[in-house]
Amino acid sequence: MTARPRANRGRGAAAENRLALVAAATEVFAEHGIDAPLNAVAKRAGVGQGVLYRHFPDRVSLALAAFDTNVAEIEALSAAPGCGVDDLFAALTRQMIDSVAFVDIVTSADRDPRLEAIYDRVRAALVGVVDEARRAGELRPAVTVDDVMLAVGMIASLVAKVPESERRATAEAAWSLLDRALRP
Repeated sequence: MTARPRANRGRGAAAENRLALVAAATEVFAEHGIDAPLNAVAKRAGVGQGVLYRHFPDRVSLALAAFDTNVAEIEALSAAPGCGVDDLFAALTRQMIDSVAFVDIVTSADRDPRLEAIYDRVRAALVGVVDEARRAGELRPAVTVDDVMLAVGMIASLVAKVPESERRATAEAAWSLLDRALRP
């Protein structure tokens, strides 16, 4: 869906423009991956590229803003009473199906410090839940949070390579296979 260009309303529209850019980036990255053209984001937001670069000087800045909601969801879920490892796996799976770009960022080999911070936030959110799942016998005693992050990255890599219509089935099949390694 392409937004209609809006008339320039000056600096007073800065907050609204930023929100529009973040929403557009979330959609465009979900549809086309993290390497989607940034002019597509500006166009969908109904602003010029200059406005985009005024708010977000580079792709990583825009991606971090677009996917902060995903990280916040994982953090809130992991902090919720009664949250289990299956709840987190389901949320991560839904996020990777909806937007392979988010998981690409989280599991990226790119060691941009800003991306590293996102990885660290997701990892930190998983630590307590993974530890509790081990204690409860839901995960093998040797399974670490790094093993879970690796599993998420492996599944995300598979999901990113199949058509959108096949993502759920691919993710479910991959989790089924990995469950045999992670669970007692």
